[in-house]
Amino acid sequence: MPVNVLFSARPEQWPVYEPLLSEGLTQAGLDFHLATEFEPDQVDYVVYSPASGLLDFSPFTRLKAVLSLWAGVEKIAGNDSLTVPLARMVDDGLMQGMTEWVVGQVLRYHLGMDRYITVQDGVWAPDAPPLATQRHVCVLGLGALGEAAARALAALNFNVTGWSRTAKDIPGVTCLHSAEGLRAALSSAEILVLLLPDTPATENAMNADTLALLPKGARIINPGRGPLIDDDALLAALKTGQVGHATLDVFRVEPLPAEHPYWAHSKVTVTPHIASETRPVTAAQVICQNIIRGEEGKPFLHLVDRSLGY
Repeated sequence: MPVNVLFSARPEQWPVYEPLLSEGLTQAGLDFHLATEFEPDQVDYVVYSPASGLLDFSPFTRLKAVLSLWAGVEKIAGNDSLTVPLARMVDDGLMQGMTEWVVGQVLRYHLGMDRYITVQDGVWAPDAPPLATQRHVCVLGLGALGEAAARALAALNFNVTGWSRTAKDIPGVTCLHSAEGLRAALSSAEILVLLLPDTPATENAMNADTLALLPKGARIINPGRGPLIDDDALLAALKTGQVGHATLDVFRVEPLPAEHPYWAHSKVTVTPHIASETRPVTAAQVICQNIIRGEEGKPFLHLVDRSLGY
């Protein structure tokens, strides 16, 4: 009996992913049927993105796993009808893209490039930045993406502190956890990178109280999730100078509404959710690998802890 794989994502993604998934499963010698429509009780695996609109998994009585094309699983992790393993997307392309974006934004702040890009006033005023060893960067969230970014920054000799809900050990990075560790991490964060998952426990992680713990004039970079930031609190902190500038790639509402104050704010850089995205070639390899592991009776990779939401 062939393995039935339902591709449940945006329609325009099907012609991109279909040949990649077919090639990977064929090379593995798997007898499979890959399609965008099946009778639910005939489906073994669902390749999934929330954009597909699939919400009720209860008719999928043969289902072995749901394999997400997204790194973020907040839109599905709490779905009570989903009782089989859920795997999130962790792939080299996603990590590489995020690492490049984060490092680029950190270097921009560290080197003070905005003053030379936005102001050409004819004034010769040399002001060399400190070396990276003298710059304190904090990464909140040490999952696959956060760890990759922290390692890359440490390799450039930044003084990197990382914080996560559970204890981690990353060479070259001072790893902290617990509420006390969070306060310590924020208190030295001249540049703060937010890569926490979006869960009830992390919503408004950066609020009036936590923003006040940062060194005055700290820079914030958020390529993680929009709800990590209390927008009103950030705007207030930008007004007082407690936060010197913020580069934001993700927002509570996307696209960011044209009337949102972030657009016109002189201390905010908006990028349109481009820090990283799933690359079909590498993502398809991860999906195929998990289907093959499932058929071989091996544990799935990148499983979501439903109790934590990521």
